[in-house]
Amino acid sequence: MIEAKNIYKSYDDLQVLKGVDLSIKESEIVSVIGSSGAGKTTLLHILGTLEKPDKAANSSLIIDGTDVTQLSSRQLSHFRNQSLGFIFQFHQLLPEFTALENVCIPAYINKKSKAEAEKRAQELLEYLSLGGRIHHKPNELSGGEQQRVAVARSLINDPKVIFADEPTGNLDSNTAANLHELILDLRKNFNQTFVIVTHNKELATLADRTLTMSDGRFVHHE
Repeated sequence: MIEAKNIYKSYDDLQVLKGVDLSIKESEIVSVIGSSGAGKTTLLHILGTLEKPDKAANSSLIIDGTDVTQLSSRQLSHFRNQSLGFIFQFHQLLPEFTALENVCIPAYINKKSKAEAEKRAQELLEYLSLGGRIHHKPNELSGGEQQRVAVARSLINDPKVIFADEPTGNLDSNTAANLHELILDLRKNFNQTFVIVTHNKELATLADRTLTMSDGRFVHHE
């Protein structure tokens, strides 16, 4: 599903990624751990096409058969919307919109009709036990409910890969455990591939593989 080769990234004189290679299979759950400043989030942003890697010899990033480094900005935005989903630590929900409306946004960007988007969003919210909360705004939802809305939003366009950046970092231990189980259910029921950056040891151990980053490189695989 993902083949990354010789990925570098620098910001001015600071080299954050130093020739990273990574291969991830379809429906695999991979966690990336490491100390702050190791390059985890930068790698996630590059794999998720939110940032571009530096140009380097023999460098490539292939996702579901497409070398995304060769796409124009417009093509990349379209690919990201259709093929990738994102879950962030702080949910990134729009406060003025309801849960249903927040989930629908990527579908609208993908030019789905209002009826089609709302039908799929409601199905996902009901699957995530939020059927009675679809018309509530984020400030009317608990932290765990907000995170499940964010999960529904990430699934709305049936993405190939979901990237999660510290998805349990803002949740209590019980809610975090529920999210762990949800990730396993999504892989089972939707054949979903996950790449998860986390400091949560329990979440990391649920992954098929745990990759440890240090100083811009992978140093240990489990």
